[in-house]
Amino acid sequence: MKRRTVLQHGSVVLALGLPHIAFGATILNVRVWPAPEYSRVTIESDTELHARQTFVPSPPRLAVDIDGITLNPALKELVAKVKADDPNIAGIRVGQFTPTTVRLVIDLKLPIRPQVFALTPVAAYQHRLVFDLYPEKEVDPLEALIADRLKGTAPAPAAVASAPKTAADPLGDLIAQQTHKGSAAPPPGATSSVAPSAGSTGAGGTERLIIIALDPGHGGEDPGAIGPAGTREKDVVLRLAHLLRDRINTTTVKGNPMRAYLTRDADFFVPLQVRVQKARRVQADLFVSLHADAFFTPDPQGASVFALSQGGASSSAARWMAAKENKADLIGGLNVRAKDATVQRALLDMSTTAQINDSLKLGKTLLGEISRVGKLHKPRVEQASFAVLKAPDIPSVLVEAAFISNPTEEAKLNSDEYQNRLADALMRGIVGYFSRNPPLARNRTTS
Repeated sequence: MKRRTVLQHGSVVLALGLPHIAFGATILNVRVWPAPEYSRVTIESDTELHARQTFVPSPPRLAVDIDGITLNPALKELVAKVKADDPNIAGIRVGQFTPTTVRLVIDLKLPIRPQVFALTPVAAYQHRLVFDLYPEKEVDPLEALIADRLKGTAPAPAAVASAPKTAADPLGDLIAQQTHKGSAAPPPGATSSVAPSAGSTGAGGTERLIIIALDPGHGGEDPGAIGPAGTREKDVVLRLAHLLRDRINTTTVKGNPMRAYLTRDADFFVPLQVRVQKARRVQADLFVSLHADAFFTPDPQGASVFALSQGGASSSAARWMAAKENKADLIGGLNVRAKDATVQRALLDMSTTAQINDSLKLGKTLLGEISRVGKLHKPRVEQASFAVLKAPDIPSVLVEAAFISNPTEEAKLNSDEYQNRLADALMRGIVGYFSRNPPLARNRTTS
């Protein structure tokens, strides 16, 4: 009898001593990634989790039943991980629905389109159950860009009325219409934003807004490369993008103001083809993807600039780099079953010789300026099949700012001085490119 009592007490102590062990699966981590475009909830476990979801529209909430587990402290952490400023999630509730099923209820701030899917182990992650919560009303990047532009100095009504007839500039038209609401709309063909003619300084004409898409690599579930001291690539490139954005938004080239548009402005994951689609939706004039290089050994150092290649890679290193960067979707967690994903990737696989030639010109200019502030890994623009550079109508480059795997360069990437010097160099390169290659009037079809 005493032996049975001891064993019973022992079993109770064992159960309390390992509260994170769930029935049939161990919950390793839970994460919440808030962003205006969508919020993501991730549950990571040592075995595959199976879930069923139900969306209730009023009030909006998503109920998810996860089979084969019991409620444990790791899952309860989800409640505290939701921040008050999350654009989409009001809160999360968890409870034991049946002896072997946990129910999550995600209370939402607005109607959403949920995607619930599982990811197999990759990189440092084991099995992940992912909830992507997209607002039914999508964020319009063009509206945000226009709103930001209208905070600045707008062209006078007289200047708009006297604008010369030229090729259509949809963004310029929209800016003009929103600036002068209540007055007569400009006649067809008259725009507030025109391309400067050769040698023009913009004086006496109207401005052409130059849009630069900045693409901080990785983000959210995908940390990118990690330096010896623990620096994450996704953090340093976002910081660099913010510095470069500040410079772009206060710069004018030949009378034409610039505006920066970031494919991500916080720590969340953006699929590669979506980054390209975003740049096309705002009709960007340039696309600059920012990264920090890494290698198996700490020796390599220096910055690099890459452009797209329609054929083979310009070197084995460039081919290796493209393959590494193109894996971002696997690590970040892409729902491969989402409709149109394959179609969208195919639509963007239409690179042209003209786009690549312009990208090489931009890359060469950027390399020249970067060489003034730091070491170059390669003195010329490298080429390979980078998925993120496949906008068929936007000159696009990928900048590897330094080797984060090199301890000295990792420290530089964390340095305010180097970050600012690098942002200055990239800004000079962008201005230098447009000084020799004035932007054309916008007449693209975006998707």
